[in-house]
Amino acid sequence: MSPIDHRQTRRSYQRASLRRADLALDPFEQLADWLKDAESEPDATAMVLATADAKGRPSARAVLLKHVDDRGLCWYSDARSLKGRQLAENPMAALLFYWAGLERQIRVEGYVERLPAKDADDYFRSRPRGSQLAAAASEQSSPVKNREALEQRLERVQLRHPHGDVRRPETWGGYRLVPDTFEFWQGRDNRLHDRFQYRLQYETWEIQRLMP
Repeated sequence: MSPIDHRQTRRSYQRASLRRADLALDPFEQLADWLKDAESEPDATAMVLATADAKGRPSARAVLLKHVDDRGLCWYSDARSLKGRQLAENPMAALLFYWAGLERQIRVEGYVERLPAKDADDYFRSRPRGSQLAAAASEQSSPVKNREALEQRLERVQLRHPHGDVRRPETWGGYRLVPDTFEFWQGRDNRLHDRFQYRLQYETWEIQRLMP
């Protein structure tokens, strides 16, 4: 393959600034403000979820934020997936939101816990039928021979559930990252970015500016 060189690929970040006075005292409130600002961005609720197994081997992928409660940030997935298996071994994880149009990032770190089955049932019932069928047909992250074999699995599930009564697979459920650290990043010119970190110290969020 030909060498790939992006050392001269860059752009300036000049859209906005971020000052200590701009920040909410509670990082959940700041998160809510920035999520609202990002509503018009493509895939505004997409977040990169980074996990690691018991030996520390990392893995990352994009998932969709589904709701935020007073404990943390929640999403849904199959426990048989790589992320599910890694979280079962090592519940520490990190999330990353990135909105290119706003020149903003949010990093969130903490431990992950499973949501109650009722939450998973309620959300599963709210999903489009096609998504329900796909979840029931897929053993997420397991190898499959080809696309045809995957579609045949879907057809078998459709035959078993002809009238929309798709039951949530027991392995499919919700996760919540309970944060102890947030970082809000605003791109600035000449890479002199604005970065503010919230760290949970004895049930109080402490805020400090970080160097870029």
